[in-house]
Amino acid sequence: MMQYRVWHRTSYTYGKPVQDSVGQFHLAPRELPWQHVSAASVDVDPAPGDISPDTDSFGNSATYFHLTDPHEALTITASSDVTVDAPAYDAEALARPWEDARPLVHPELPEAWRAVEYALESPRVRHEPDAAAYGAESLTPGRPIGEAATDLMQRIYRDFDYDKTATTVTSTVGDAMRARAGVCQDFAHVALACLRSHGVAARYVSGYLATQPPPGKERVFGADASHAWLAVWLPGTDQWLAIDPTNDQWANDRYVTVAWGRDYGDVSPVRGIIFTKAKDSTLRVSVDVAPLSLVPAADGSS
Repeated sequence: MMQYRVWHRTSYTYGKPVQDSVGQFHLAPRELPWQHVSAASVDVDPAPGDISPDTDSFGNSATYFHLTDPHEALTITASSDVTVDAPAYDAEALARPWEDARPLVHPELPEAWRAVEYALESPRVRHEPDAAAYGAESLTPGRPIGEAATDLMQRIYRDFDYDKTATTVTSTVGDAMRARAGVCQDFAHVALACLRSHGVAARYVSGYLATQPPPGKERVFGADASHAWLAVWLPGTDQWLAIDPTNDQWANDRYVTVAWGRDYGDVSPVRGIIFTKAKDSTLRVSVDVAPLSLVPAADGSS
């Protein structure tokens, strides 16, 4: 079990005043069987005239805000205290053949109806032929779903290069497949396409991964980043095997889950529309995920 304080700041500055800003953010971690949120707050500066916390159709905390006062900067700061255990999985479900993890083929299985939307195409996860062919190498007939998903994760980690310059936030699965490179968002989308093109239900997961500084180096506050992985439905259960192709491992107690959906578009940390004559803007994002034992107390001690 690990306890973390998660801090996430998104700052926008604009070349000219923004007259109207409408947005939504997914920044509060989910309450889950393996994750407890003891505190969570989000501050928007300048203060919006309308702000409405809600729960979206996927069960995520999603907050709408509307800012009508002219402003040249906008800052959204989220802070959460979270306790995380490593998820536990049903061994029999992990051993079932991957073919059973297709809710459209096996609607009679318990929880299949909840998994259906995660087996379909979504705006950012199309059923690319290249992805289907790549996925087929792991999804061999009768192979256990846990083994097949893990093999796919390991192959993406081995075959794709982590390269921030290879893709952008709008890159497609096809782009990442051709480049054989990208970032965590791309690797999650590729894995989802590989699985969904064969009917397997899998969902995109957004959150944070607690990292360690290099040996001999101090932690640098705010130097962490948001992270993305995926979770594969274990047939006949309400469990989803969380795998991370960026780091070649199952999600454990270092992973803080914020939101899940069909793809990045459903769970982006902050998104919105602005009305302005500005032709330029700057976005800065800072993230810190610190074990609570390393968080300074109010008196400066730790």
